[in-house]
Amino acid sequence: MSERLVLLDESDRVATITLNRPDRMNAFGGRMRQDLVEILESVAANPEVRVVVITGAGKAFCTGGDLREFADGSVQALPKEPTTERPAMSKAVLAINGMEKPVIASVNGVAAGGGCNLALACDIRIASETARFAQVFTRRGLHPDWGGIYFLPRLVGYAKAAELIFSGEIVGAEEALRIGMVNRVVPAAELESVTRELATRIAANAPLPIAFAKRGLQRFGQWDLTQALDYEAYVIELLLESHDVGEGITAFLEKRDPRFEGR
Repeated sequence: MSERLVLLDESDRVATITLNRPDRMNAFGGRMRQDLVEILESVAANPEVRVVVITGAGKAFCTGGDLREFADGSVQALPKEPTTERPAMSKAVLAINGMEKPVIASVNGVAAGGGCNLALACDIRIASETARFAQVFTRRGLHPDWGGIYFLPRLVGYAKAAELIFSGEIVGAEEALRIGMVNRVVPAAELESVTRELATRIAANAPLPIAFAKRGLQRFGQWDLTQALDYEAYVIELLLESHDVGEGITAFLEKRDPRFEGR
């Protein structure tokens, strides 16, 4: 990653991934998609990382694909020839969805096109009051990518998702909060600290039940109540044999913070 289009910082069990192309509003260009995939796969496999944060450098989160590179043919988001290999954007979404760690989108500015859907693919979204979201694809003759047709209706419902995708409407931070696209909206100056506080609070908790809960939550709308109860009972039975359950109970009785080890 000689151009360092994607940056990684790891501290206090939190990995912060920064899209680093501020001069182009962090639009995906060059090897940026592939670099993001490699970093996501790396932090997913790192046992020292318990929470992942994705954000953008400068004033934007990400504006999707770089249309100038599409126009001059220097970058292809999808291969020209048929292949069984998934494109990098699909690999990135699957890496976020598949890792056992919570992923937080810290949306510092405009999130449009694939950038909007990258944020939607995360487990939690915290937005700056200056953030804006847009499914601009149809305004460019394109179709949503980065899992937009999967994640958006699950957050805002079918009818609202259809309206946003068909119209390409730009949604401000407060409206995004109202319709359920984001978890919270904070002043721009507080976005980094609020995101960090939530990430470190999650990272202090036991990672095994969080991983199982992420898997269960992803099946929202697919399971009936009986299936959900069966899953909960299965997970509890497994966790009762774990080190961290004993540590959590002991720490509570000793009135101290637990030291979870993820085992």
